[in-house]
This record gives sequence, structure tokens and C-alpha cells, in this order.
Amino acid sequence: MSKKVTKIGVLTSGGDAPGMNAAIRAVVRTGIYNGLEVYGIMRGYNGMIEDDIFHMDNKSVANIIQRGGTILKTARSKEFMEAAGRQKAYENLRKRGIDGLVVIGGDGSFRGAQRFSNEFDIPCIGLPGTIDKDIAGTDYTIGFDTAVNTAVEAIDKIRDTADAHDRLFVVEVMGRDAGYIALHSGLATGAESVLIPETRTDVEDLISGLTEKEKRKKLVNLVVVAEGDEMGGGSEIGKILKNRLPNMDIRISILGHIQRGGAPSCQDRIIASRMGYHAVESLLSGRHNVMVGIVDDKMHYIPLDTAVKEKQAFTSDWLKIIKILAS
Repeated sequence: MSKKVTKIGVLTSGGDAPGMNAAIRAVVRTGIYNGLEVYGIMRGYNGMIEDDIFHMDNKSVANIIQRGGTILKTARSKEFMEAAGRQKAYENLRKRGIDGLVVIGGDGSFRGAQRFSNEFDIPCIGLPGTIDKDIAGTDYTIGFDTAVNTAVEAIDKIRDTADAHDRLFVVEVMGRDAGYIALHSGLATGAESVLIPETRTDVEDLISGLTEKEKRKKLVNLVVVAEGDEMGGGSEIGKILKNRLPNMDIRISILGHIQRGGAPSCQDRIIASRMGYHAVESLLSGRHNVMVGIVDDKMHYIPLDTAVKEKQAFTSDWLKIIKILAS
């Protein structure tokens, strides 16, 4: 039988994502409501190792639900990858009596949580906080919706300039080795083509399509490229197109970290709040070492080791729809 959890820690790890603060707020207030002591851990696993841990109350999370970033800061910890680093982290938790953890982050954060839990028998719950949406077991990740909306807003503005000058714009969006931001933003902005890591990029097909549209005097074109595309992202694709299509006015725009920032969307605030609440409920009910996700608008729980081994499913329908609607 699982031991009763009385004191929990919450941390954010890896890349920041809009909505992390909403998740922190939900964890803290749900924990306090259920009679738990809640501790904030600064800068992810680094804070556990360096004992940068503080007690949190309801006021600690006042007026943060609308803020981007994370009040707990975030980092990637090389020291936590070593056994000595994890031992330091455990000692700092033990002296405070912290017997449960909520880890808000991506696959790397979950790998660390899984290993830590196995070594020291501290139950961990993962919340998928990543703009990349590259974690299996959930339809949504905290931050994805905001990042896509940011990308769409930027691409819409780029389209205005493309239209004014009859230009082809190659726009690179974030997503690491996943193409979901590119897929969603490309479809939403009427892109001619979307290049993603999940499929092989056929440069000849891309050039053929753009050439055909040029003959039809369709002079406003957008190509959205995921940063992890096999051809090397927007810069490399842009160079290839400039070389092969010298008569076209081609420009390259890399959106970059603007996609990480800003106030979280309504959807991100809601899913973060729901996930944070259910993270604490999971610890209280003895459901440990799982990631809390949402599938078909219902809470879904998947073992942490499964969440990091599998990737979010991808269907080819997306690219077919984009091709047809851009014709």
C-alpha cells in the first residue's frame, strides 16, 4: 500500500511554456485545500540540488494565472543526470519531509523524475509542459495552444508583407524535433507547403508546386518549416529555393523564442489548471509515477516511462488537407 503523502514539492523544468504558472497555481492551491504542505523548487532540478526550496501558501500564487514564463524559473540540470547530484537532491527533500513531487516539463524532465523516483521511492507526477506537443498520452500539452496562436499571428502579419511585394516567405517555427506547431500554424494561415521532421522533405516536389503556382500568377506564397526538419530548417530551405528559383523574390523569417513567451491562451490556462488539480489528486489517491494528460476531454494517466518512450501520433491527413486547400 502506498504511503500517505503529506508534503509535496512542485518544479518546472526544461523549456518554459505559457501556462506553467497556471499549473503551479493549481498544484499549490489544491494541495493546501487537501491539508498538504507545498514547497516550490526553483530552477528545476538545479534547485533541488542547491536547496533552493521554499514554503508556498495561497498568496504565493496570487495573480499569476495570466502570466507567461514560470515564477519558479526553469533550467536543464546536467548535475541531476549524475547519481551524486540526485543524492544531494534527495537529502534536501528529506530534511523537509517532502514525500511527493509534481514535475512540470517535457520528456527530459520526465526521464529525470522517473529515475529519481525509482532510486529514492518518492512518488512523482508529471505534467506535460512543452510548446512542442511531442509527448504521448495527451491531446494537449501546456503551452502548445499559445505558441501556435503566437505563430499564427506572426505569420498573418508576414502574409501582409508578402502580398504587398508579391514575395515568397519561408517561415521557420519552433517545435524541436516535432512538427505540430508547423502543421497547425501552416494550416491556419493558408501555407502552400509545410515541412516537418515526421515526413521526408521532397525538395523537387516543393519546387514543382511553387513553379506551377508562379505560372498561374499566384505570387503570394508561404512555406512553413519546422525547425527540426531534415533539410536544416528555414534557413537551409530558403537557400535552396533562392538558388533554384532565382526569379522569385524569396525571404526567410525565423520566428524563434517569441513563440515561448506571452500570456497563456484561455485553453492553456484551463488545461494547466485541470492537470495541476489532478496531479495532486493522483498523489493523494496513490496513483504515482504517471503523467497527467487529457484525451477526448477526459483525464488520462500514462506511466512516465511510457510517456518518454513514445511520441504523439501523427496522421498524414494534415499534409493532404494543406496541399488541397492551398491549390
